[in-house]
Amino acid sequence: MNENRRQRDLPPINERIRFPNIRVIDTDGGQLGIITPQEALRIAEEKELDLVLVSDKADPPVCRIMDYGKYKFEQEKKAREARKKQHTADVKEVKMRYKIEEHDYQVRVNQAERFLKSGDKVKATITFRGREIQHSDLAEDLLKRMAMDLEELAEVQQLPKREGRNMMMLLSPKK
Repeated sequence: MNENRRQRDLPPINERIRFPNIRVIDTDGGQLGIITPQEALRIAEEKELDLVLVSDKADPPVCRIMDYGKYKFEQEKKAREARKKQHTADVKEVKMRYKIEEHDYQVRVNQAERFLKSGDKVKATITFRGREIQHSDLAEDLLKRMAMDLEELAEVQQLPKREGRNMMMLLSPKK
């Protein structure tokens, strides 16, 4: 059982190619035609290379003569490059109070702008202390103002809503 699974995980190269006839492509991309796997393997061994199954869906299946170790390394290198280039959108938070001064407000808007430009979502949070919670309408106005100030960069993903002693709004960058 365990031996079978190990065999299945191995890539279809050299002796593991089990088809009556295969289409063979040479190292330089030229076609050698449709031949038996044994004959193709003999040609590959003469060149000290491997016979690698490229497409088993085609009729007949397509194999290529190449250095399998080098091919595997190239595939892994491409996968690493793809992972390096992808950006995950984080949620960055901008915190303030509803009685914020104008300059401080502008600093928060600039922070949010920077986060949005780098492709992250922004969670704008207003915290209430003590009796400030009675003025939640002022906090909502402030969040709506922030959404208006950032409307060319962001779209509101979640409208301002109260959660306990906080009011929050979620902005995501426009595509």
